[in-house]
Amino acid sequence: MSKPRIRDVAQESPIEMTDISRPHDNTPVTGLRRPVNEMSRVLKTTPVHIASDLSGGAIAQWSHDAFHEVVEPMTDHVIMTYVGTVQRLERRNGKSVVTGTARDGTVTIIPAGSMSRWDIYRPMDIIQLYLPQATLTRVALEANIIAPHDLVERTTYPDLVTSRLLVSAADTVEGNEALDNLFRQQLSDLLATRMLSAHTGQPETHHLALGGLSPAVLRRAIERLRSDSDADVSLTALASDSGLSRFHFCRAFKESTGLSPHNWLRRYRLEQATIMLRDPNNSVAQIAAALGYSSQTAFAAAFRKLTGETPSDWRRRAR
Repeated sequence: MSKPRIRDVAQESPIEMTDISRPHDNTPVTGLRRPVNEMSRVLKTTPVHIASDLSGGAIAQWSHDAFHEVVEPMTDHVIMTYVGTVQRLERRNGKSVVTGTARDGTVTIIPAGSMSRWDIYRPMDIIQLYLPQATLTRVALEANIIAPHDLVERTTYPDLVTSRLLVSAADTVEGNEALDNLFRQQLSDLLATRMLSAHTGQPETHHLALGGLSPAVLRRAIERLRSDSDADVSLTALASDSGLSRFHFCRAFKESTGLSPHNWLRRYRLEQATIMLRDPNNSVAQIAAALGYSSQTAFAAAFRKLTGETPSDWRRRAR
């Protein structure tokens, strides 16, 4: 009997992992990338664990560093959740920009064939399911679902049910390959069912955690933070505009974004710095002054704390 499918693959190459995510149908894959290979390229690492199921899908667990990369279109749908983290991230698709806070209980959905740029500023642990369209179609037919079942892109979308199923799918039934395969295939079908019931045919929306700001109030606060980013932002003014006390505004803002207003603004300014650093005509000293830092040294220290690199090192790598 062969060994269980889940295993440590830290030493495996992307070529050795290709078969794990190969679809079992005849769907053309010209121009599309295998999910495991593409994620290995983007994250610059290999998965901590990976397992396949009999339907042609796979589940992978990753521990990766910060990155700023374009994820190329992939053969399968990617459904992911986050483990033990609270941090803001940004996802760009053409002119569309979606920001969100990665945390336990939230999920991100990348439909097959989708391409977007990601900016993630700190290390992160994630679990990803690679779900073939064939599995989604089969489950829809079994459930007599005849309506269109295209998945909607989601970014850090609150969905505790899907998140818990993904975490369960990353586990394994030790010592019994048959039970392990059955366990994983049934979980894949459950996740496909969940996708069909909760993540098809609806536009991207962001539901805030209990106690957070309403979407309209959060949007106004963020617009004001961005527009006032070159000056001191008054918490009193932000709170008054939201109809809350300073204390309750700060608590609700952090509940919604994972960051205090001060830390959100600091991170936003540093994200703006990455845009400015791409222009070789902007010196590091000019960028520091434009973003309101007292010195180039203070700017470099803050930038390195967020990205792990100095502004000059980041600029050289980004070229």
